[in-house]
Amino acid sequence: MGRPVGRRATLVAMRRLPGVVLALVVGCGGSTSAPIDGALPIDAPAGPDAASSCSEPFPAVPAPPAPPYAGTAFLDPDIITAADPTSFTDLQAAGQGVRTMFDRRTASFNQVNAWLFNARFGTTVTVEIQVNPEFTQAEAETEARFYATAVGRIPAFLFRDIRTFWIHKGVFPFGGGNDNLLIHTGQGADYVAGGWLEEIFVHEASHTSLDATHAASARWIEAQEADGTFISTYARDNPTREDVGETMVPYVALRFRSDRVDAATLAAIRGAIPSRLAYLDCLNLTFAPVP
Repeated sequence: MGRPVGRRATLVAMRRLPGVVLALVVGCGGSTSAPIDGALPIDAPAGPDAASSCSEPFPAVPAPPAPPYAGTAFLDPDIITAADPTSFTDLQAAGQGVRTMFDRRTASFNQVNAWLFNARFGTTVTVEIQVNPEFTQAEAETEARFYATAVGRIPAFLFRDIRTFWIHKGVFPFGGGNDNLLIHTGQGADYVAGGWLEEIFVHEASHTSLDATHAASARWIEAQEADGTFISTYARDNPTREDVGETMVPYVALRFRSDRVDAATLAAIRGAIPSRLAYLDCLNLTFAPVP
C-alpha cells in the first residue's frame, strides 16, 4: 500500500499500516537510559471519562460500530507537528561499538559496529542511538539529531522503556519493542513528507513502553470485550499485538489535541472505543514532556 495522500476522511482507504512489534527481545548493550522520576503516574486512578471506580465492569455497547479506520497512525498529521516543542536537549557522540540491531532489510538481528550517540531528553532521560555504519559519522549524527528531535515531541509516559534507537537506511516500516525504536530513514522521509512522523513514533513507542504491561492484561481485554469493536481493522486483526498502539494515537488526539482534529474524527473515536478510553483515563496519563 502506498503512502497516504490527502487528509482526514479521504485517508481511510489509503493508510499504510504501521510496522509490527519486534517480538524477540535481545540485550542491545551500551544503554544509558535513566528513569523518569515522578513523570509516569501510570497506575494512578481517575480521569475525565473514567467509570466511577476504575475497577468496576465496563458497560457493554449494545450495537458496536465497525472499526472506523484501517490504521490510526495516519489519523491526522496535525496531532503532533514539527512546530511543536521537543524535550530533546543534547546529543553527544560516543564513537563506535558493536551492538545487536534488528534490520528489516534482512529481517534479522545483526552484530553491527554502530556509530553511537547519547541523546538527552529533558534532564532525566538518556537514550543510546545506534546508527548503522553505512552512514558516515557526520551523516549518522545528522540522522540521530533529527530523529531525537522528533521523538522528543511525544509525551513522557511513552519514554518509559525506551533505551535505544536503531537507525538504518531503507524504505521499511518503523518498529517498536525491545526497549527500542527502529527507524529506516527512507521510510522516515516518506513519513516526514506526509506529516506523520511524530504520530508514527506515538504508535511505536506504545509498543515499547505500554504493550508489556497492558496489551494482554485482563482489564484491557475486558475493555475490548465491552467495546465490542476495534478502532481499526489493523487492531482487529492483531488484537493482542496492535490494539494498544492503534488506540494510543486516537487517545492522544482526543484527550490532548482535540482542537487540532475535526469533530467527526473525535466522534468516531468516542463511539468505537469508550471502554478503552476509560481504561487509559484511569492511568492518569498526561501530555507532559520528559522533565
